[in-house]
Amino acid sequence: FSLALYAVKVRAEAMQKASEAVPSGMLSVIGRREANYKFACLEARKHCESLGIENPVCEISNYLFPDSRVIAGHLQALEFLQKNARKYYFTRTSMLPVSGAFHTRLMEPAAEPLAEVLKSIEIQKPMVCVYSNVDGKKYMHAKHIEKLLVKQVVSPVLWEQTMHSVYERKQGTEFPYTYEVGPGKQLGAILKKCNLKAWKQYNHVDALEEEDAEKT
Repeated sequence: FSLALYAVKVRAEAMQKASEAVPSGMLSVIGRREANYKFACLEARKHCESLGIENPVCEISNYLFPDSRVIAGHLQALEFLQKNARKYYFTRTSMLPVSGAFHTRLMEPAAEPLAEVLKSIEIQKPMVCVYSNVDGKKYMHAKHIEKLLVKQVVSPVLWEQTMHSVYERKQGTEFPYTYEVGPGKQLGAILKKCNLKAWKQYNHVDALEEEDAEKT
């Protein structure tokens, strides 16, 4: 457990250092069905090039649920998208309170430090099914986990696709009970958007409330 936390610390520090190298950020977007996120990102990159920015970054970093994406990259690109939101059929945009463009190629400097620390940790195959949000599929073996954990730093988070993989069932098969443990119900809200039938078996467990109840 302590080694895992150390790997998390190395990852966080490396990503923070990478984010400080370029003024960048992340933009939460709710779009209409007509929204073309990739085209919007392309035009935002062209805008950055017109400002003299070399190799600008503006790409989807999180697939949350249908009609919801997080776009990350240079701040100038994100500001362009906010100003032109109506043109791209974005109904709502909001800058996230983060310091960098996580899950994009701007995080490439952070990949190597994480890769190095993971080589020193013995990773075992999970005893239960664990899905990677890099490709939305189950981890197969230890080396697979090590490889995808590094790739995840610079790859978009496929949360919506992962939800579909986890809850894929033959028609007529009951969905399992789902528990979200900890503060907030954001993951449950995403599940509701991705799979309403699965969400009906969803429950939230607030760990802090449980602790307070035990103390009283």
